[in-house]
Amino acid sequence: MNATLEIIFGLLGGLTVFIFGMNMMSDCLQKAAGERMKSILALLTKNPVLGVLAGALTTAVLQSSSATTVMAIGFVSAGLMNLPQAISIILGANIGTTMTAQIIAFKLSDYIYIIIFIGFIVSFALKSEKAKNIGQTIFAFGLLFLGIETMGGVMKPLASSPVFTDMIAKVADIPVLGVLVGTFMTLVVQSSSATIAVLQNFASQPGPDGVSSMLGLAGAIPILLGDNIGTTITALLASIGQPKDAKRTAAAHCIFNISGCLLFIWFVRPYAALIKYISPKGPEIEVISRQIANAHTFFNVTMTVIWIPLIWLMVKIVMKLIPDGRKVIYTNSEPMYLDSKLIGQPTAALQLVAKEIVRCTEFVEENLKALISVLDSSDSAKVNEVIRNAEDTRTLYDRITEYLAELFASGGLTEEQATQTAGIMYVLSDVDRMGALCREVGLSLKDKEEKKYKYSKKAMDDLKDSLELIRKMFFQAVDMMITGNTESAKKIWKQKEQIMDMGIKMRKSHVQRVGKGKCVAKLTEPFNKIIHSVDRMGNCCINMADAVQGQISLRYFQEYSGNDGKESEG
Repeated sequence: MNATLEIIFGLLGGLTVFIFGMNMMSDCLQKAAGERMKSILALLTKNPVLGVLAGALTTAVLQSSSATTVMAIGFVSAGLMNLPQAISIILGANIGTTMTAQIIAFKLSDYIYIIIFIGFIVSFALKSEKAKNIGQTIFAFGLLFLGIETMGGVMKPLASSPVFTDMIAKVADIPVLGVLVGTFMTLVVQSSSATIAVLQNFASQPGPDGVSSMLGLAGAIPILLGDNIGTTITALLASIGQPKDAKRTAAAHCIFNISGCLLFIWFVRPYAALIKYISPKGPEIEVISRQIANAHTFFNVTMTVIWIPLIWLMVKIVMKLIPDGRKVIYTNSEPMYLDSKLIGQPTAALQLVAKEIVRCTEFVEENLKALISVLDSSDSAKVNEVIRNAEDTRTLYDRITEYLAELFASGGLTEEQATQTAGIMYVLSDVDRMGALCREVGLSLKDKEEKKYKYSKKAMDDLKDSLELIRKMFFQAVDMMITGNTESAKKIWKQKEQIMDMGIKMRKSHVQRVGKGKCVAKLTEPFNKIIHSVDRMGNCCINMADAVQGQISLRYFQEYSGNDGKESEG
C-alpha cells in the first residue's frame, strides 16, 4: 500500500477506535454512576462555585464537555435551571474535560491489551448490571489507549518527511495559524478530547534530532486554544430551535473559550515556559504529552477563576447579544420540557419527563374544575372547551410516552431507572384515562344540551358533589405520586367508597324521580353513563395511589429539580 495512504488510514482507524472507546466509556461510566449523577447535579442550586464543581464532576463522569453543555442547555430550555447556574456548569465542564488529556498523558502502552482483556472478562463473566458496566468501562478505557497507540505508530514516518516538518514549523512559528488548525480539527471531529489526544500523540513524535518534539509545547498551545474554540460548535448546534436562554447558554460557552484564546495567544512562549516549570522534567518527547495536558488544565482553571466573579457580566453580554424577543407560548398539547437532545443522558431526561408529567396532571385537574363549573350552567362553549382540553391532554400524553419509548430504545437506562420508568408509564396511563373520562362526561353533557334533556337540580347537585370529591382524590393521588408520601392512601380508599355509595344513591334517587314523574325515563341511560365514568375516575385515583405504595413515584426523578410537589389543600 502507498505509504501516504497507510498513514491516512492508520490515523483514521486509530481515531475511530479512540472515539468509539471514549463514547463507550462515557456511556458505561454514566450507567455505573447511576443515581450519583443526581447528587452531583443537586449542587447546582447552592452557588456558582458549587455549580462549577458540579459541572466539572459531571463532565468527568460523562467524559464529554459537549454532553454536559448540551444537558445544561436542555435544563435551561426546560426551566429547570436559570442562566447564571447554566454558565457556572459550563465553566466547570471546561475543567472536567481536561481529565481526558491528563489520563492520556499516562504511558500505558505496555498494559493496553491486559486492560482490554480484564475489561472483557469482568463484563463477560459477572452477571450484575453494575459489574458489567464497570467491566465495559475498563474495556473501553483499553480501546481508548489502543487508538492512541495506533495513531502513534503511523505518525512515526512523518518525522522524516521534509515537507511535513516544514509545514509544522510554520504552524509553530505563527500562533494564529495554530489556532485555526485546532479549530478546524475539532469542527471536523466534533470532539475536543479526540483532537487533543491526536495533538498529544503527534507532539510526542521526535523531530530530526530524535530527542526534541517535532512540534514543541509552544507550537502545541495555539492548536490547543483552537481545539477549545472548535468544541463550542456542539453547544451552538444544540441551541438551534431552543428558547432564548438556551441560546445564551451556548453563547456563554463560546465567549468563555474565545476570550481565553484572545488572552493567552499573546503569551504563548511565557505560558509554555511556565507549564514546563510546573510539569515533570525529562526528554521533551517523554514529557510533552503531560505538558500539553497541564497546559489544557491550567488554561481552563485560570479562565474559570477569572469568570466566576464575572458571571453577572457574562449574563449581561449574552443578554445583549441575544435580546428578549417574543415569548414562546406552549399549548396544552405541546411538551414544554421534553428535549430529544438529552436522550443520551437518561438521568437528565427523566427529570424533564417528571416535570412534563406534573404539567399533564395540572391540565387534568384544571379540566375537572371546568367540568364541575359546567354543571352549574348550560354553556355549550364551556362544554366544548372541556372536550377540547381533554383531547389536548391525550396528545400531550402521547408525546410523553413516545419520549419514554425513545429513552428505552436508547439502551441508556439503568435497571433501576427502567423499572421506575415502566412504573411511571403505568401511572401516566391513569392520568390519561382521567382526561379521557372528563371528555366522556363532557360529551354526555353536550349530548344533553343538543337533545334538550333536562336533569333535575338534585341530580346535577349530586353529580357536582361526586366530581368535586373526584377532584380531591385526584389531587391527593398526584401529590402522592410527586412526593412519594403514602399517608393519603387510606384517605383515597375511603373517598372511593364514598364515590361508590354516592353512585348507588344517585341511581336510586333517579329511579325514584322517574317514578314520581320528576324526571324522564329516557335520561336513565345517559345519567348512568355519567355515573359510571365518575366511578372509573375513582378507580384511576386508586390505581395511582396503589402504584405509589408499590414504590413508584416521581420523587425518584425529581431530587435534583427541587420541590415540585403541589401544596396541600386546606
